[in-house]
Amino acid sequence: MLTIVLLDILLVIVLLILAVPLPFCFGGALLFMSVFGEVSMKSMMLWGFSQMLNPILLASPLFILSGTLMGGSGIAKRLLDFVDVFIGHIKGGLGVVCCFTCAVIGAISGSGFTGVAATGPILIPRMVEQGYPRGYATALLTVSSILGLLIPPSAIMILYGWVTGTSILACFMSTAGPGLLITVNLSILNLYLVRRYNMPLDIDSIETVRQKRKELGSRTINALPALLMPVIILGGIYGGIFTATEAAAVSAAYAIPVGFWIYKGFKKGDFFKLCREAATSSGALMTMILFCLILSQTYVILKVPQALVEFMFSITHNKFILLIMVNIFLFTVGMIVNDGTGMILCAPMLLPLVQELGITPIHFAAIMGVNLAMGGVTPPYASILYLGMRVGKCSFNEILKPTLIFLIFGYLPVILLTTYWAPLSLFIPSLFGLN
Repeated sequence: MLTIVLLDILLVIVLLILAVPLPFCFGGALLFMSVFGEVSMKSMMLWGFSQMLNPILLASPLFILSGTLMGGSGIAKRLLDFVDVFIGHIKGGLGVVCCFTCAVIGAISGSGFTGVAATGPILIPRMVEQGYPRGYATALLTVSSILGLLIPPSAIMILYGWVTGTSILACFMSTAGPGLLITVNLSILNLYLVRRYNMPLDIDSIETVRQKRKELGSRTINALPALLMPVIILGGIYGGIFTATEAAAVSAAYAIPVGFWIYKGFKKGDFFKLCREAATSSGALMTMILFCLILSQTYVILKVPQALVEFMFSITHNKFILLIMVNIFLFTVGMIVNDGTGMILCAPMLLPLVQELGITPIHFAAIMGVNLAMGGVTPPYASILYLGMRVGKCSFNEILKPTLIFLIFGYLPVILLTTYWAPLSLFIPSLFGLN
């Protein structure tokens, strides 16, 4: 049976290499298991559809809608203008603005794509005008955008909590520490790199800095509706006013009046076009979730998690080495499928293993989150990276080197720290009594 499962996984990889759409890759794997794995697909499909009726899953399409609407509402531009007043005049300051704006956008949308789509068309040209190489500017924005998968609320943490039965609020909080640390890391690394390579950046004159400070009041007022959005969403979730699903609905509803009447970023035709895009993305996502969920449950029925635990412990009982192997496995999965797919497939399989090692489900949520988020900018899948290349209008060769620098020196240390130092991910949940 383990051989059949391995062949099934190989089939998924082959279908992905052949560029078959993701839902059909996992649909093909399900068909293979139905024919050769002696698993009743009738009962599995009924189980899958019953699971899809869970209200928690509504959060995913609602966050997609919220993020799509944010891209056209003007919220991102006001946030950029506001943050730029404080640090935009420092050499390399615009790169720091990029990191923190993507973190704030992530706290609103729960998605890695929104940071690229909402801020890329505004920020990348501005960074290029100031003297940043186009590939460097695009890489910094793209890597910063995956903070949307870590800064709460996070769409992939909703999926993790759903498939593992863990508190979603605790999962949100578990990635807050690593997400904030990555934001600071990328900002410091950017300030170092612009000086290390002596980038000829245009720095604001004293008069321009004074003018920006004079505009602080007006920029703050203009940014206030955008700044209120994360306050309402996060305050509502952590204050127990509404659930993660309700928070996603509130964020989508809030973006509509802000886009139409405050920032006037929406036109009637554009609004319906954005809604269609969100609906298309949601349909593809939910189909993929259904197939991944059934495939994952099929592996659980066939006792793949137990076999995986036995296999890992047959190699070594060293906790340090086993966690390294888990990280490599998750990173590899993130390289070939998207974060949501990886979460649904791997969480039920690996959770028994890490629990044997003394890792709590909340700590493991953070470990999975940081690894799978990194996969979004690591080829061959790298969907967020490819979107960044299109938005930034740069080639793969231009973006590859700076992306690797940001990942190796800004991101990878946080993955190791998250894995081996539990307080980084458990401290904030413990403040709310959720450990």
